[in-house]
Amino acid sequence: MTKKEIVKQISDRIGLTQLKTKEIVQQTFDAIVDTLLEAGRIELRNFGVFEVKQRKARKARNPRTGEKVDVPPKNVVTFKPGKEMEERVRQMKNLPVMTSEEEHEDEREDQLQGEAVTADGNGHSLGELGDGVSSRKPGKTRKPV
Repeated sequence: MTKKEIVKQISDRIGLTQLKTKEIVQQTFDAIVDTLLEAGRIELRNFGVFEVKQRKARKARNPRTGEKVDVPPKNVVTFKPGKEMEERVRQMKNLPVMTSEEEHEDEREDQLQGEAVTADGNGHSLGELGDGVSSRKPGKTRKPV
């Protein structure tokens, strides 16, 4: 779902224009980012907690050349869902599922992104650790089961 789709859905529900709703949604997102920049944490009851954490510097390996690379420390945003969200997601019936073709395409895109496939020493790619970089192409959706 895109921001535009969220705006349309909210606009339809509450009867505001899409333009006014877009402004409110953007102001909400801006407030979340501003709070993260100022306080490093924002807790939204029944939704979850966004928090800025610093990932430590580490040694990695370039998968193409095998060369060892120093990865500098960096700030990342983490999200821990609230209990209500976790429970509702746990009860979902129609999960979006990737086709094997989409999975292979995503793996190939990850391989083309140098840092995204660099292991962290624990067998995780940076993508698995939530580096905030998505290898999924915009507009690409997963098919519901």
